[in-house]
Amino acid sequence: MSVLSIFKRKGLSGFGYGSTAEDITGDIDLKGQTILVTGTSSGLGLETVRVLARRGAKIIATGRTADTVRAACSSFSPTLISLACELSDPASVRACVATVKKSGEPLNALICNAGIMALPTLQQACGYELQFFTNHIGHFMLVTGLLDRLSENGRVVLVSSDAHRAAPKNGIEFDNLSGARSYRPWAMYAQSKLANLLFARELARRLKSKKQTANAIHPGVIKTNLGRSMNPVIQFALAVAEPLVLKTVAQGAATQCYVGVHPGASGVSGEYFADCNVAEGSPISRDASLASRLWEESERIAMAV
Repeated sequence: MSVLSIFKRKGLSGFGYGSTAEDITGDIDLKGQTILVTGTSSGLGLETVRVLARRGAKIIATGRTADTVRAACSSFSPTLISLACELSDPASVRACVATVKKSGEPLNALICNAGIMALPTLQQACGYELQFFTNHIGHFMLVTGLLDRLSENGRVVLVSSDAHRAAPKNGIEFDNLSGARSYRPWAMYAQSKLANLLFARELARRLKSKKQTANAIHPGVIKTNLGRSMNPVIQFALAVAEPLVLKTVAQGAATQCYVGVHPGASGVSGEYFADCNVAEGSPISRDASLASRLWEESERIAMAV
């Protein structure tokens, strides 16, 4: 089987590696739905906003500042709401939650797309390693803060990554969440992505309505601004590989749009998706006791910061 045929192959959902967010949503009418998306000033978040707004959804678009989000997204829809939600800043996350709650509108989907990757040196937020705090704790605070606004059949989508397979041996280094004992850029990124997946699984178990869902997704390997902190040699290698093996941004946004709004994903919860189909995560990503422990630790951190 050729590499090209693998890329073109579709799964049980009818979509696959080469499907785009436009393909996924082509015949879906989202009028009357409200969807919150994080990390919307560029990359997959920006494409997700563009496509979902085109299908009629009211979008709450968030990013580090409301101004950057507004500059990037405001042309997509007159009803788009731009909000600051700096995930490494608890005050910013709480302010975003408060603003969304004040509107009183139910949320049909929360697509947790924002993230940072492979910071070359240790950085921290509130005493915790920055990738873990931004990618997981920030989204944990946002989602749990808005659960009472999630509609009866609302969906939560956590953008994880197949990089979760490279997480530390025990999955989550609870005794090194500060990163002070040892810091490895890719291992810490992988840990944060595993945390996204474990959060989705545990959230799915805890959701009050059987119609509500929580899932994690792998968008694929895409050259976006997420890699801005990478070693220049790796950035060069990705630039060379881009035309051959990397997904486009349009393809990368497909899976989160599928899980967020497509009827085919209705009722599916606690799963890991890749290429718009249910996929197999690592064995440790299915560890229910680890997911429960992470939830408890995340609650403790969220209350303390």
